[in-house]
Amino acid sequence: MKKKLVFASNNAHKLYEIKEILGNDYDILNLQDINCHTDIPETADTLEGNAYLKASYIFEHYHTNCFADDTGLEVEALNGAPGVYSARYGGGEGHDSAANRKKLLENMTNKSDRKARFRTVICLIEDGEKHFFEGEVKGQIIQEERGTSGFGYDPIFIPNGYDKTFAELGEEIKNKISHRARAVAKLCEYLSK
Repeated sequence: MKKKLVFASNNAHKLYEIKEILGNDYDILNLQDINCHTDIPETADTLEGNAYLKASYIFEHYHTNCFADDTGLEVEALNGAPGVYSARYGGGEGHDSAANRKKLLENMTNKSDRKARFRTVICLIEDGEKHFFEGEVKGQIIQEERGTSGFGYDPIFIPNGYDKTFAELGEEIKNKISHRARAVAKLCEYLSK
């Protein structure tokens, strides 16, 4: 029988990625599946804090094992920005990926150090116990958008060891090498014990 887990996210792109990475071993439910229509606030100042806020909200209100993640793009030349504010970096309401990329590229004008890393932190709450899993991938910020796959900052991030952006590499390759894939692999390893 498949293990049921709630993924505390309304992000359809993330849900798709998680399901692709976990495969058929788990029945992953999203917030709508458990009738949760609350926009859980991400008010912590760390990725770990935001992942915990989301997971603990679901565990406390729905009494079910669950996990949540938070992901940030940390750019060396910008002292780690946008970091925990990656989804709202461009300002305005909601998650405007195009505005986020535009602002980042503007802030990187004339910067020779293009090193960056994506970091994902997952918080699993299982039977009241919390566990954290982290994945990261290092790479470079390029000067213009390339590729149509993926979401968020994918069109301007080239992972080390590749000459294409996440958006050019496509879902299949990205889901094997990404920060989220690495964090989810650690989650799977723990769950299979």
